[in-house]
Amino acid sequence: MRDIIFSKGEDMEFFSGLLSSLPTAFELGLFNALVVLALFLSYSMLNVCDLSTDGCYTLGAAVGAVVAISGHPYLSLPAAMLAGVISGFVTAILQTKMGIDSLLAGIIVNTGLYSINIAIMGNKSLLNLNKTETVFTKLKPATDKLHDGILGLFGAGKDSALDKILAFFSNEIIIGILAVAIVILFLSLFLRTRLGLAIRATGNNPDMVRSSSINPTMTTIVGLCIANSFTALSGCLFAQSQKSMSIDVGTGMVTIALAALLIGGAFMGKGKIPVRAIGAVLGAIIFRIVYTIALRFHMPSFMLKLVSSVIVIIAITGPYLKSKYPMFVRRIKHGKAGREDA
Repeated sequence: MRDIIFSKGEDMEFFSGLLSSLPTAFELGLFNALVVLALFLSYSMLNVCDLSTDGCYTLGAAVGAVVAISGHPYLSLPAAMLAGVISGFVTAILQTKMGIDSLLAGIIVNTGLYSINIAIMGNKSLLNLNKTETVFTKLKPATDKLHDGILGLFGAGKDSALDKILAFFSNEIIIGILAVAIVILFLSLFLRTRLGLAIRATGNNPDMVRSSSINPTMTTIVGLCIANSFTALSGCLFAQSQKSMSIDVGTGMVTIALAALLIGGAFMGKGKIPVRAIGAVLGAIIFRIVYTIALRFHMPSFMLKLVSSVIVIIAITGPYLKSKYPMFVRRIKHGKAGREDA
């Protein structure tokens, strides 16, 4: 009980530790938001539950790490996204041309990607990027200049209130915000095009799409290729920000992303595409903050997956229970009225 019931001094230590962990939670939430936006396209728009997400995330991390180690940090981003496109293409072909169920197709691709990722990593399960130039180290001088430029614009000096606020926005967070903003802008514009509308229609009513002379096979392939490119980009950025790449880095990512998508939908699930996409990003950040709070209770490492599962259950069942709550209240009132009449 000591870890749950704090004394006054422990309360201060808990909240100070939580505040110091918020930048990291925000950073990881932004990187995970790219996976959530990928599911927003494949699951919410295309109505396909892609279970290859874990393997594709690791694939992007592996390709990004290997290309960065070879001395091309900028090239690692498009390389990882291209690898994600290939992964999405294979998953889509298995569904649309091979007659394999979408869930089973994702599981097959996810299983195969484990061996492919090990091969990309040179038969290693861990890559060290501590001495490697990454996108973040390359762009750090630019973000530092931006920081100093904002201070100069407002005439604020070092250790000022503005400087402390800007200190929250680290190099990794700024790049994460930029990546998420670009993806949201892309989705907002793309899903308004003829092809984007066809993808949305395929998810809503594939029979109607076929009768409208639109090829649902093509829309499924394009949608999954784009979605998996976002997933791979997320893995690439995460691996380079952490300066390491492990073969199990993507484990449970589809569960986390789905929970974040549902959390975001609870807050901003209605409205136009940009609003819903921002809600998905918000869900990813909220999930990471809740996860960070759980870590501050000094839970053993083997309990963290259980924490993730509980958060997912709450996120999934919350809207359902909320919709059933009025009926539950009416039943209680009806039961009380019946007993009073008796």
